[in-house]
Amino acid sequence: MTPEKSVPYAVTGIAVVALLVVAVVAGNFAWNVAWNGAPYPPADPDAVAQRLTARADEVYDGFALQEKHAADPGRVVTGACYYRGLRGIAHIDEARSDVRSFGLDWSVPDVPEATAREAQQRVRRQLVQQGWKLTHEGDRTGATYRQLGFRFEDPADGYQVDVRWNDSTTTLFVSVYAPCAQVPAEFVEHGRPEADWRPTA
Repeated sequence: MTPEKSVPYAVTGIAVVALLVVAVVAGNFAWNVAWNGAPYPPADPDAVAQRLTARADEVYDGFALQEKHAADPGRVVTGACYYRGLRGIAHIDEARSDVRSFGLDWSVPDVPEATAREAQQRVRRQLVQQGWKLTHEGDRTGATYRQLGFRFEDPADGYQVDVRWNDSTTTLFVSVYAPCAQVPAEFVEHGRPEADWRPTA
């Protein structure tokens, strides 16, 4: 074979090897995505807690309740998050230690139905104006009960606000949630002052 004829074969060989490398890399990437699923975004737990308490302030202010309807304080706590992708099959119901959801629950006791309904309508309008989307309608009436409620989600970041009231407790229950996120290895659940919430005056 002459040197002139061997050049195309060499170029073809290099191209084939390059294509094989690309195929292997792409295959590994596809398998990794299928096995692990979409990665959870990282989060600073204190920043999340501060954002949740700010959301709680917004909802409480939006209720525009009279002074006699004071909210009980709440605390940001974490919840379980699970493996994604095919890996989840190998770890069914096994929570990940490095990924947490965040939630803040609080309530306003002794709220009459008419007051609760008006307060909820004010908050609904406020959330709609801010671009939040209604994901659950919770108004229900039965033979022996009546409840009011809704859930909205911020499409920008996945945060949720859930508001409920029922005639058996006459209490407004509010939950503010942040989606699952990866937390730093040194994260400790308890003893974080940023997690405490009391309504602003």
